[in-house]
Amino acid sequence: MSRKPSFANLRARTLPEPVAAPAPPPETKPAAVPSRAGRKQIAGFFTPEMSLSMHMLARRQDRSLQALMAEAFNDVLRKYGESPVGE
Repeated sequence: MSRKPSFANLRARTLPEPVAAPAPPPETKPAAVPSRAGRKQIAGFFTPEMSLSMHMLARRQDRSLQALMAEAFNDVLRKYGESPVGE
């Protein structure tokens, strides 16, 4: 009958030198989308019903949601006596 190997034998072995992992490449910032140059994001959280209504209206009007939001923001600016700034 054979004996199981002893783990004590493993202590005497020398471990191979760990291989250094290559340095990760420097992080690069993704290029900005040209259509967003000089613009800032305005965001909000709305109910699912509001979101659906606005998306459906944009689709029916064949306009983007952003264009409808710009129109709404300009209406608010006019309401409070400010000059609309366009899209």
